[in-house]
Amino acid sequence: QVQLVESGGGLVQAGGSLSLSCAASGRTFSSYAMGWFRQAPGKEREFVAAISWNGVNTYYADSVKGRFTISRDNPKNTVYLQMNSLKPEDTAVYVCAVRTGTNYYYTSSYTSWGQGTQVTVSS
Repeated sequence: QVQLVESGGGLVQAGGSLSLSCAASGRTFSSYAMGWFRQAPGKEREFVAAISWNGVNTYYADSVKGRFTISRDNPKNTVYLQMNSLKPEDTAVYVCAVRTGTNYYYTSSYTSWGQGTQVTVSS
């Protein structure tokens, strides 16, 4: 299966920015849509953003729309999440995954989850 490794997380003050990367290997990366999810303590994993296989179509949770941007570079087998205007409520472990189902927003449509990278936003 596809192996995914996230990086770029860290500690940032509210209003700051971080850029996350998800590097893929093991399968044909360009054949799959990709998504970012996050999970905070005491909460279930929630959808953040997704991107179609060719990068033409993007999808965002209402909570991050206008602040986060998802992109991909298929020759580099990498998907990115640029996070701006960060808020304390964005604090979570951010995980990327491969979409194999039909719905961009549902966890059940994704497989090959990465290990995640911690994002902490201080107030």
